[in-house]
Amino acid sequence: MKVHKAGIVIIDWATGIIAAIIVANWFFISSYSIRGLIILPCLAIYFLIIYFFRYPQRTVMANEKLVISPADGKICDIKENVENEYLETKCNQISIFMSPLNVHINWIPVVGQITYLKHKDGEFYAAFKDKSAEENERTTTAIRLGDGREIVVRQIAGAMARRIANYIEKGQTVDQTMELGFIRFGSRVDLFLPTDLQIKVKMGQKVTGSQTIIAELN
Repeated sequence: MKVHKAGIVIIDWATGIIAAIIVANWFFISSYSIRGLIILPCLAIYFLIIYFFRYPQRTVMANEKLVISPADGKICDIKENVENEYLETKCNQISIFMSPLNVHINWIPVVGQITYLKHKDGEFYAAFKDKSAEENERTTTAIRLGDGREIVVRQIAGAMARRIANYIEKGQTVDQTMELGFIRFGSRVDLFLPTDLQIKVKMGQKVTGSQTIIAELN
């Protein structure tokens, strides 16, 4: 299984700790049953860590007419809302909740140019709660489309998420084949789109990052 670069350091640390536990058990515990009670849960946690940082092999195509899902997860909100950090205008907000079992890579959803990029420290409320969008730690990215309109992608930390990685820079030209970043351990991604786009998803729908069509650009 291929793992994402965001997890390499954590997996290396976990490997060292698990190896130390196995060696200590071998030398200091003679009971096979006690050894199993200690080692088996540790191995289970170790494989869960590797599974969390898995890097799925997906075919991704750039398409300037589509908004593609930036994350794996479930649509937890679709509504009109004012994006008040950068656009300061009414938008269609589409929120994707990412459980700890989802792939946590974030992809660029459109073809365009990065016009705004800002990280903000904050709280760590559960990502599915409305107040998490305003009060949690987050990174906001704006992308200008070819026709001059702009969209916003907001990576929001959740109750378990303590790190938001972002791999792009302001002024960079981007498309859907590129990674936006990575969020560790349960989180949410909000999309703010122009109100005249044709939304193609519905509440509760499961979406796949870099694959599911969120909206069509008119």
